[in-house]
Amino acid sequence: MKDAFKRPQNWRVFSRRVIFEMKELGVDSIVIVAVISVFVGAAVVMQILLNLENPMYPKWIYGFVSRKAMMLEFSPTIISLILAGKCASKIASEIGTQRITEQIDALEVMGVNTASYLIMPKIIACVVFFPLLAIQSIFVALIGGYIGGLLLGNLTLFDYVEGLRLEFGMGDLWYAMVKIIINALIISTLSCYRGYTIKGGSVEVGQQSTKAVVQSSIIIMIFNILITELFN
Repeated sequence: MKDAFKRPQNWRVFSRRVIFEMKELGVDSIVIVAVISVFVGAAVVMQILLNLENPMYPKWIYGFVSRKAMMLEFSPTIISLILAGKCASKIASEIGTQRITEQIDALEVMGVNTASYLIMPKIIACVVFFPLLAIQSIFVALIGGYIGGLLLGNLTLFDYVEGLRLEFGMGDLWYAMVKIIINALIISTLSCYRGYTIKGGSVEVGQQSTKAVVQSSIIIMIFNILITELFN
């Protein structure tokens, strides 16, 4: 990690690598994040409507609870687990393949700081783009929540939006951003480490990719508890 955060040797090449990694790790994840978010958002609101249907509850409570659930837990945490499955395995297998095929050794012979060249762009891409994916997830999930309310036919747009707007503060959004940035660091650094330090052949690439996903997911859940405790 110390070598990865050293000053890049060629800023032009480095910036191209960052843009390329943003496309590979961020842009290519937009569709899967949107699809999962809209269905989960719809399912959450439908469950709330089915289990909290009571004349004593105000109608805005469904939108309020939906917003809290999406902003505080689903988008920063569950989406991070999905991205861990998609991106951590990709990063670990890509760098691991470069290691066992001696591409990294060839770069080092030419005097290239391979840690900075291969790892740092991936970390920057994850830290920059994952928060954008989380914001997209929140927005799409809340739209999906309204679709779920329409499917059951007992939630109006006015009541749902009133709940979304009720007591809305930037604190919840900052909380979500802190979580997703920390999760992005966990996913990118751990998966890069697994790939960069691999020894063996193609079998070990698959094993290290699996370890990257599993360990990233476990550490994300541990930090989720710690961050929740710190913010409360």
